[in-house]
Amino acid sequence: MTFQKGLYSLHPEENYNFQLNRLVNWDGGDLEEVRSVAGMIHTNSDWKQQLIRLGDRALAQERMENAIAYYRMSEFFMSDDDPDKRAYYKKAVDLFYAYYADYFEDHTVERFSVPFEEVQLPVLLARSRGAKKGTILFHGGNDSYFEELFFPMLYFSEHGYDVYLFEGPGQGGVLREQGKPFTHRWEQPVGAILDACHLEDVILIGVSLGGMLAPRAAAFDRRISHVVAWSIFPNFLEISLYDLPKPARLLFSFLLKTKQRWLINRMMYSEMKKDPFMQWVFSHGMYAYDAPTPYAYLRKLNDFQMMDVAPQITQDVLLLHGKQDHFIHWSLYSEVVEQLKNARSITVRLFTQQEAASNHCQCGNTQLALDTILHWLATV
Repeated sequence: MTFQKGLYSLHPEENYNFQLNRLVNWDGGDLEEVRSVAGMIHTNSDWKQQLIRLGDRALAQERMENAIAYYRMSEFFMSDDDPDKRAYYKKAVDLFYAYYADYFEDHTVERFSVPFEEVQLPVLLARSRGAKKGTILFHGGNDSYFEELFFPMLYFSEHGYDVYLFEGPGQGGVLREQGKPFTHRWEQPVGAILDACHLEDVILIGVSLGGMLAPRAAAFDRRISHVVAWSIFPNFLEISLYDLPKPARLLFSFLLKTKQRWLINRMMYSEMKKDPFMQWVFSHGMYAYDAPTPYAYLRKLNDFQMMDVAPQITQDVLLLHGKQDHFIHWSLYSEVVEQLKNARSITVRLFTQQEAASNHCQCGNTQLALDTILHWLATV
């Protein structure tokens, strides 16, 4: 099994650029085809239009892997009240399971669901090839779809692990089709799956925001023996404010602490009108985190942290991060390490541009990240 490798300069806006790299390296988009439309993307509306156009063309030409990628990512920057968002999500998912049907028909992968509160958590299971080395429970992060992690799941299974890949509240179809928002109490959905599948001695791997969610779950559930944070993610609120100049960061922290709802909402709505990325961040965040206003969303982000529970984590911990991650500054790893006072062991791997792995979640070199995890598991 091979993975795409490369960091590409596809767009001057770093958030669009990262998502276009993700489209190519993780989702199956064609590099030159993506490059040909990148310059036409200036707004979220352009993003939607261009990727749907690519999806339609790929589908007409029966290039199914490309079509799935374009449709899947076309809805990324759509407003959550846009009916096309759910429609293109469903189209991508339906095409995915039709195209990869052989994996399910020959039982390479099993598909089932686990009840959790009023919803069903979807789970994919790929059993180990050859002698079993252990059990992995695997999940994504803030804008995760577990189909995107299908081949990393298979890669782990080829290397001797039973792998349970799942979507939790706030992710993929659990959010889009069942309307279940995020919870910072990630030990609850994780516990539901461990209970239902009768799992013990589990390696928990969380990607992106999962780099905070997985350690949180490990702090509360001793059935988790090892935890991998595939992205440093100490505190969502701190990360959201990190790039502000220090005076602005201190002011914002003060306004939140003193509960200046009206002023914060006014400031954020003003920024949302000027910046399409800010518009998406806040509108999608308010929806996915069940927050009625920007102020409520920012307040809720402080719950999504691992720092308050880090001393309770006693497992072996692996932290992966990229030196040029545009979402999360690499230096924040030191805060996490400092708080992991009782971990059995802590390993940090910082990836570089020379490895084509310096971006968020090593999107430029997935196999290097996967091999790093496998090597770490072999040593601990």
